[in-house]
Amino acid sequence: MSVNYQNELDRHFAWFEAKLPAGPARFVSWLRRPSSRLVRIPLAALLVVGGFLSFLPVLGFWMLPLGLLLFAQDVPALQPPLVRMLAWVERRWNGRQRARNAP
Repeated sequence: MSVNYQNELDRHFAWFEAKLPAGPARFVSWLRRPSSRLVRIPLAALLVVGGFLSFLPVLGFWMLPLGLLLFAQDVPALQPPLVRMLAWVERRWNGRQRARNAP
């Protein structure tokens, strides 16, 4: 079974953007455009480095996955593992939402 990882990554990003407030969602959407590549790659590198420096007060582990997701837009080798990770996160999120809304 062949999976188009770029389409799956786009679907997960769209799901993520739908969960964000309007301002950050517009920024993420702008970052994902091909024309934003010159901003996306350095920002992704900074986020990955910041993720490794999570022991500092402002920086955190949350920066590492976000940086890898931005890198995955331009590095096809990162897409399969990140799509699997995002599918797992989405399943967990939906499961918790269902559990919260259950009577």
